[in-house]
Amino acid sequence: MTLRVERDGAAGVAVLTLDRERRHNAIDLATAAELASAWRELRFDDSVRAVVLTGAGRAAFCTGIDRGVEVAQPASPYSVDDPLVAIGPKANDLWKPVIAAVNGMACGGAFYLLGEAEFIVASSSATFFDPHTTYGMVSAYEAVYMAQRMPFGEVARMSLMGTAERLSAQRAYETGLVSELAGPGELLEAALRSARTLAGFPTEAVQGTVRALWSAKQAALQQALSQAPALIALGNLAPGRQAELFGARRPGAEFRLR
Repeated sequence: MTLRVERDGAAGVAVLTLDRERRHNAIDLATAAELASAWRELRFDDSVRAVVLTGAGRAAFCTGIDRGVEVAQPASPYSVDDPLVAIGPKANDLWKPVIAAVNGMACGGAFYLLGEAEFIVASSSATFFDPHTTYGMVSAYEAVYMAQRMPFGEVARMSLMGTAERLSAQRAYETGLVSELAGPGELLEAALRSARTLAGFPTEAVQGTVRALWSAKQAALQQALSQAPALIALGNLAPGRQAELFGARRPGAEFRLR
């Protein structure tokens, strides 16, 4: 299992932990399937009224799709098979509130998850970045999700600057991406504090409010996401060329933290 699910029945809270610490909690096909299954299972678990999503260890919350994953693609230029499109709670029709607790790096495909959380609590050591352009890939889904949560100029800069820059936890807080900062050892408890509060309220009212909040932006979000496959098909370099760029990266290469 690459996803740990722990339930606190008394508090009404579940904690989902991406458990691939040695791979910086990158998502392989098994993890993607486990995430989708967990969200759908929680829809039917009345003992869980709020959820915290986090990653194992302090190095990374999630670094997106595992580079070792091979996803067969249709020959048609009009479609792209993306294994991450169904890893989030909203994609699986879960409307119980989800709080993301981010430690370390959150980048690339991690934004599929962060984009469908109600709010984000981050460790003071967390960083956010989008590596797509560096490796010849279009940031489509990721950029769209973050454009729902950040000022346009900030998400444009993060999406375009690739691995050259990382957004610090403090800057993420200042721009509204993160709603609360916590010390690295206090992160989970900070997220659980909010989750327990939400779980203590009448769940019908909480879930209805979640639906109302998302309805305010869902039409624009879905319209934007519908363009993503075509943009990826048009703009991505061939997989072999992407692999060359990724293979040429220098571990520990300098980046600007802002």
